[in-house]
Amino acid sequence: MKHVIDAQGKKIGRIASAAAAVLIGKHSTSFAKNKVFDGKVEIVNAAKAEVSAKKKVGDVYVTYTGFRGGLNKESLGHLIERRGMKEVLRRAVYRMLPPNKLRDQRIKNLSVTE
Repeated sequence: MKHVIDAQGKKIGRIASAAAAVLIGKHSTSFAKNKVFDGKVEIVNAAKAEVSAKKKVGDVYVTYTGFRGGLNKESLGHLIERRGMKEVLRRAVYRMLPPNKLRDQRIKNLSVTE
C-alpha cells in the first residue's frame, strides 16, 4: 500500500505526524508495535510546505560528534538552504518515530519529493 501526503500549504509538524502514524501502522487493523508496517509513504510538494520566518531562525538542530568541542548547531533556515525541505521533512518524521530498533527500517519506507 502506498500513502501520498500533499505538503502544499501545511506545517512541517502536521505533515510529519501524519507520515509517522502511517509508517508505524497505527491506521491498520493488523497493527503491532513490534512489527514494521509494509506500506510506503510518499510526501509530495515538500518545497511548498509552510515555514514561518520566526521558525527558520529560532529552530535549531543540534548534533554531537562525541569529541570535545564537537557540538554542532544549525538553524532550520540554514538547513533548508543547504539540504532542502526534503531533509527537513525526513528529519521531522524520523524524530517522531519511536526510538527503537525498528526506526531505521520504518524510515526506509518514506520518500519525499519536492
